Amino acid sequence: MTIENVTVNVTSPGRNFVTLKIVTSDGLIGWGDATLNGRELAVASYLSDHLASILVGRDEDRIEDTWQFLYRSPYWRRGPVTMAAIAAVDMALWDIKAKKAGVPLYQLLGGASREGLRAYCHASGSDYAALKDAITGYVEQGFTAVRVQTGVPGLGQIYGVASNKPGARYDYEPAKRAADGSAASAPTEESWDTHAYLAHMPGVFESIRADFGTDLRVLHDGHHRMSPIEAARFAKDIEPYKLFWLEDCTPGEDQTALRLVRQYSTTPLAIGEVFNSVYDYQTLITERLIDYVRSAVTHTGGITAMKKLLDFAAIYGIKSGIHGPTDISPVGMAAALHLGLAIHNFGIQEYMPHNTTTLEVFQTSFTFDNGFLHPGETPGLGVELDEDAASTFEYTKAYLPANRLTDGTVHDW
Repeated sequence: MTIENVTVNVTSPGRNFVTLKIVTSDGLIGWGDATLNGRELAVASYLSDHLASILVGRDEDRIEDTWQFLYRSPYWRRGPVTMAAIAAVDMALWDIKAKKAGVPLYQLLGGASREGLRAYCHASGSDYAALKDAITGYVEQGFTAVRVQTGVPGLGQIYGVASNKPGARYDYEPAKRAADGSAASAPTEESWDTHAYLAHMPGVFESIRADFGTDLRVLHDGHHRMSPIEAARFAKDIEPYKLFWLEDCTPGEDQTALRLVRQYSTTPLAIGEVFNSVYDYQTLITERLIDYVRSAVTHTGGITAMKKLLDFAAIYGIKSGIHGPTDISPVGMAAALHLGLAIHNFGIQEYMPHNTTTLEVFQTSFTFDNGFLHPGETPGLGVELDEDAASTFEYTKAYLPANRLTDGTVHDW
């Protein structure tokens, strides 16, 4: 069999998704996630204008060869657009191969290494009362691990903090459209003050431990906002509260920055959701500067590349913490779950449930039960796109917010 047809679907059932469809000469269909939040059309163009025609006629079973061809042949390697496009092709080919074999994908990756995947959710609030309410709701749902984010006194809306009312579903979407729901013309701008943040957060963790005890796994995301010395101080200050991890404490571009954090603190570190290649991790892994790999299968070259990256990390005792917010489509989430179930060094899986509108467009077989995810037993990835339903949700341009310090300087987020 060979690849006969390649098409790209861009849809917006509550938020924008890019999905690749590969059809073989005998009618098998494979799906791949190519969503790149805020830059979706760049990946859609890469796929439709540059990759689709060269895939037609290729042997769909030659997954490794196709991956290497797509990575090496253009001369311009890596980068989020290229790697998201390659990831979509890779996922779709693995989906087809598992469907041909009549087994869920994880069986082709070595079979299950565990019964389920411990998941962490997102809890946030503008103040501690709202955050406590959110955490309580998730604990009641069975979650044993919670990522916590909260507002900082004196600042307004902060990236990563939802403005939900107590008891409402957490449905934070960072990529903003215009106020009336139409296409955005530019990113919104938010204010940030690292000094205020560093003074505020240790007290939040102290309250969480007082209210929820030490059994709850507590995670926190710094969103790259600290300098190396600020991150080192913060990681040391929060050691008494025994976080499961501190994520993205410094900008990801400088791998050596984490040497300073590691020198002063034993707080576990996670990083990598903005990375797209094993080379972004080389120093971090070989020097054991992190404890968890945070890349998304969607943004790091697909299942083929992520399995190699995580096998490399396993040599150094580093575990997975695969990126899984709602800007990863259900197709990308399924790919992460199959991979996580199979590898030995699984750590934890990020899980933001998609809204009901999204799940009307994407039919899924993965499940959540009492704190754990499972990809299901449906052959392939276990996710199908309803193209008719998808066609009713037109793409609407949205941008991730920009951050400025209180003095007006553009800052990391």
